[in-house]
Amino acid sequence: MSCSPSHSDRIVIGSKNFTESFILGELLAQQIEAHTRLKVERRFYLAGTYICQQAILAGRIDIYPEYTGTALTAILKQPISRDKPDVYQRVKNQYEQKFGLTLGPAFGFNDTFAMEIRGEEARRLSVRTLSQAAQYAPQWRAGFGYEFMERPDGYTGLVATYSLRFAEQPRIMDLGLLARALKERQIDFAGGNATDGLIPALDLFVLEDDRHYFPPYEAVPVIQQQMLHRHPEVASALAELSAKISDAEMQRMNYEVDAEHRDTQDVAREFLRAKKLVP
Repeated sequence: MSCSPSHSDRIVIGSKNFTESFILGELLAQQIEAHTRLKVERRFYLAGTYICQQAILAGRIDIYPEYTGTALTAILKQPISRDKPDVYQRVKNQYEQKFGLTLGPAFGFNDTFAMEIRGEEARRLSVRTLSQAAQYAPQWRAGFGYEFMERPDGYTGLVATYSLRFAEQPRIMDLGLLARALKERQIDFAGGNATDGLIPALDLFVLEDDRHYFPPYEAVPVIQQQMLHRHPEVASALAELSAKISDAEMQRMNYEVDAEHRDTQDVAREFLRAKKLVP
């Protein structure tokens, strides 16, 4: 179970160490600041899934953005399911029973893993799916994030499902470097994220997961239940973010931060104002 927090006078929001998680953390922070009288402390870039999970269990943070498929497979070690409502409910129930955590409403978009090649390559080879890509993979160098190589819904199952064989051992690199490495021909196949803003910006092509290997990855806030008991107004503030962000809108915000180098706070504030969620 989660420990008692040492910061009852404020809400501490964490995030993982990539742009989208940072943006979602900022959206949560600004939404709470606008609709409650609570102070919000930001503890962003906390590395990956396991670090964030440990931080919230230890009471160092109260909320952080997570993905349902990640929680199901990487944290709960449960079998992959393709049923979006089922995955959400299973994760919510298990988090409440095991950890004293709960899930807020889903933000509205699904950020699945995206297996990418260069757009020019996809057009030249007429490749659209991962099954079609398997015949060319032996000529390609692949790159993936650290976590993807270890996860039960990651590399091992992917290559088995699609019989993928690459030219050499995959390169393991920071998620934020994969798209540019692909564009600059350091690698030929990248395991990125579907809402990455650099996909359209760098003319990358996302191969269809035609055998439905990946579970749904709905973005959701993971929340300390103890904190909600003390501050029920936080639940009301976060409820307003339910189903407010489409895949395209999330990709656009990622693009503004990653490609246009805009300030994350400004991007989040503009989005919330456009949705009439903050003044």
